Amino acid sequence: MFALQAIFWISVGLVLYSYAGYPLLLLALSRIRSRPVRKAPIEPSVSFIITAHNEQSRICEKLDNTLQLAYPRDKLEIIVASDCSTDGTDAIVQSYASHGIQLVRAPQRKGKESAQKHALGHASGEIVVFSDVATSLEPLAVRRFVENFADPSIGGVSSVDRVVGNNGEVTGEGAYVRYEMFLRSLESNTNSLVGLSGSCFAARRDACDPWREDLQSDFNTVLNSVRRGLRGVSDPEVRGYYRHGLSDRREFDRKVRTIVRGITVFMNSLELLNPFSYGLFAWQLFSHKLCRWLVPWCLLMGLASNVALATASAIYAGSLFAQIAFYGAAAFVLLTNHPPRLGVLRIPAFFVSANLATAAAWVKYLQGERFQVWQPSER
Repeated sequence: MFALQAIFWISVGLVLYSYAGYPLLLLALSRIRSRPVRKAPIEPSVSFIITAHNEQSRICEKLDNTLQLAYPRDKLEIIVASDCSTDGTDAIVQSYASHGIQLVRAPQRKGKESAQKHALGHASGEIVVFSDVATSLEPLAVRRFVENFADPSIGGVSSVDRVVGNNGEVTGEGAYVRYEMFLRSLESNTNSLVGLSGSCFAARRDACDPWREDLQSDFNTVLNSVRRGLRGVSDPEVRGYYRHGLSDRREFDRKVRTIVRGITVFMNSLELLNPFSYGLFAWQLFSHKLCRWLVPWCLLMGLASNVALATASAIYAGSLFAQIAFYGAAAFVLLTNHPPRLGVLRIPAFFVSANLATAAAWVKYLQGERFQVWQPSER
């Protein structure tokens, strides 16, 4: 009985810590420790790298958007890293050569990070901005990015993602996105982000070294920064807009791929969990990444132990009823053909879906899957 109780309460405790305890501790810490970014209007040379694979339907829109960036053209080089595109992407990019846009084609299709590394070999900028084709930026985005690097402690800067509807207007963010943006803000203000936005981020050239072809670039770049005594931050003034056109199934698969790639980076960076070497960041990495990724197994153990303890007391009976109601609400939304788009029922549905994706990612990781070859999302 004691062992079952311990399993139940440890499982519940880790779930609550991952989603509530960690941000609350960060919030409390921010009251006594603040690291604001010391921005200044600087103009370093910038290499803007767009990674593409078979993007002929969207590449013109992306290149036109990039050419609207309000930054001195003699200090901004634009490079399209083609990951061995087999459609008309490369030809379209070459037609923009008169606008100063370079095409760098990878010799083999080995994935997003490999294409980015190949482009880095041709880049000359002090600051490097990485962007997906699906992401549109405001004209001042690059200028806003580089202002952060006036602070010598900054190694990487993340954009803030905004979802655009079919009518071209920004959609409501939803509870989960607001939560994640709040957490990013706390991490930036207190110490460092644990990960950058994969759709668009900027980094010092030094933070790109060494560049690993086999590791997720947005996550690994901030870890490179920390190894160099730098940090990553999120800038709410740099917004990346994209259309979310994925079906629920494809969105689930995208999450699985992203988490597998994140676990791969984490397992290659275990030394960063040493608090004697990396201080506060070691706790952040443990809390934001590892604890979050352990949640599905805690949910499973919490439910199983709760079933066994249900008759032990009213507390366990009540908690079992609450779990059944929560998972029942999630199942209703996920299994119905016309789930409600808004409302409180979306929260358990998203929570369960996210943790199912995390569990699936662990299984694939343990089976040896790494998802190095990148397939861009159809947004």
